[in-house]
This record gives sequence, structure tokens and C-alpha cells, in this order.
Amino acid sequence: MRVIGLTGGIGSGKSQVSAILRELGMPVIDADALTHSCQTRGQPVWAAIWQQFGWKILGANGEILRRKLGYLVFHDEGARKKLNQLVHPSVRALMTQGLEVFRQQGQPLAVLDVPLLIEGGLHKMVDEVWVVYADLPQQLSRIMERDHVDITEAERRIGAQMPLAQKLHFAQVVIDNRGTLDELKDVVTQLWQKAQNRAKQGDG
Repeated sequence: MRVIGLTGGIGSGKSQVSAILRELGMPVIDADALTHSCQTRGQPVWAAIWQQFGWKILGANGEILRRKLGYLVFHDEGARKKLNQLVHPSVRALMTQGLEVFRQQGQPLAVLDVPLLIEGGLHKMVDEVWVVYADLPQQLSRIMERDHVDITEAERRIGAQMPLAQKLHFAQVVIDNRGTLDELKDVVTQLWQKAQNRAKQGDG
């Protein structure tokens, strides 16, 4: 099975690409979704986060207030590193389990959709890296609209990640997301078809 690592900078449109690949039938493991499941009330990771950050990050129902936790770690590098240490091992284990399920199913292709694919060293466990690219103004606009924050906060969130230009050095495929959604769908569909061909050649 050929594994594609999908990543990009915050606000680059990686989630759009992931959704298109799902529509095309590509098996996708979403690191954000796994992170959410790990952080639900009663899970060991939830307990570890609560013990580290205290009651202030919990809502009245005991669930983690993700927006509040996100704001905290985007403003404190030490807190962000600590959160990653608490969450990443469990998410990595779940991703490995998911890939094994796809292998047993005989899937020729699978995608790991991971925002911190390169920062976390997960690019070493995939066959090729796809990086979604957008201009800085587009990233800022998308973050402001999605997260309801001002430009200063959006810039801070971009600055908390590896620069998108640096991620491009790790890419076998760069997906240009500076155009329309229809253009993006066309590009991703072509990439999906080429990936299928590479997977078939690998089987041969």
C-alpha cells in the first residue's frame, strides 16, 4: 500500500484537499479527527491535558474548550510543546492502527492528513509528501474567517508553525490552492489518478 502524507500551512486549504480526496474514494486518516477523539471527556489524553492545564480549559460539561486551549497554546510555545507531547503519541498509534486496517483491506492507496506531518517527523513514514500551498494573504483571510480572529491573531497562528515555504522543500507534490475550488478539484483529481497509477506500478 502506498501512503501519501498530506500537509500544509494553517489556512492553506488542506482540509479542502482532504475532502476532495474522500469524495474520490481515497481512504483518509485525519489526524485532527483522531486528536478530537483522544481529547473527549474520560479519555487518558483528556485526563492528561486537564491535569496539565487545569479547570480553565474545561467547559461546564467537562469537555475541553478547544478554542480556549488553542488560544492558550498559540500564545505560549512551552504550553504548545507540552500539549504536543501529551497528544502526539496516542494520535500516532491510532494512525498506525488505521493504516494497518487499510492494508488488511487491500487498499492500494491511503492518505495521512496531518497538519504537523513534517514537524512531527511523520513524513518519514509515508511514501510521498503532498503540501498544499496558498499565498500569505489568502492564509490570513481564511484563518480570520474560520476562527473569527483579527489579523494579529491570525499572523500569530501562522508564525507558530513551520513556514509554509520551508515545508515545500519536503514535498514530492505541491498543490497550488490560490485559485477557485473548481480548479482545486481538477488538480486534486489529476493527482489522484496519477497516484493510482503509481500504486499499480508498485504492485507490479
